[in-house]
Amino acid sequence: MKETKKILIANRGVIAIRALRAAKELGYKVASVYSTVDKDQKHLKLSDEAICIGPGPAKDSYLNEAAIIAAAELADVDAIYPGFGFLAENASFAEKCNQSGFKFIGPDPKVIEIMGDKIKAKDLVESLGIPIVPGYSGDITSNEQIKSIVKEIGYPVIVKATSGGGGKGMRIVNEEDELWDSIVSAQNEAKLAFGDDKVFIEKYLSKPRHIEIQIFGDGKGKAVHL
Repeated sequence: MKETKKILIANRGVIAIRALRAAKELGYKVASVYSTVDKDQKHLKLSDEAICIGPGPAKDSYLNEAAIIAAAELADVDAIYPGFGFLAENASFAEKCNQSGFKFIGPDPKVIEIMGDKIKAKDLVESLGIPIVPGYSGDITSNEQIKSIVKEIGYPVIVKATSGGGGKGMRIVNEEDELWDSIVSAQNEAKLAFGDDKVFIEKYLSKPRHIEIQIFGDGKGKAVHL
């Protein structure tokens, strides 16, 4: 691929502003996309170019892969930065970027396919003999079916969207009477945010210790951790 000189930021709000500032500091030109309801966002005024990709609902704009690829072609950029959420963990989109001649600023599509899907990620970790939080990641077919399964796990549980992140598509369930409505609510939110309504269930840990390690790789075999 050719040298990167211009980047398309396929996100909005604070995420887009931070990405734009970093890109400018590194000397890149920046094109941004926006939905009709985001036309007055600050980062658009700071961008070298701004392109409308559709109406307000995310599924018609920030989750519209074809519209974002078309915007990248129109702006003649070299790379696409998806930010967080939306298409950032969509392996299909990452692959389409590469196939269309744009660098995808993020993990390799194969890595996203595994780690961007929380169920696949858990299955991989479990296959390596690493303990995981008890839960259920199969199909949810009825209220009675899932009640029986969750009863075995034990309350409280948490319903989580398989795709995406940022706390969207998540519901804590303390009692059986809350279970079905929480699942439906999480599915609806996940569908709107990530274009995928699949959810899974885990035992809820009320006071866990959170240990996170950030890893950065250059795509050429070198990586560092923080």
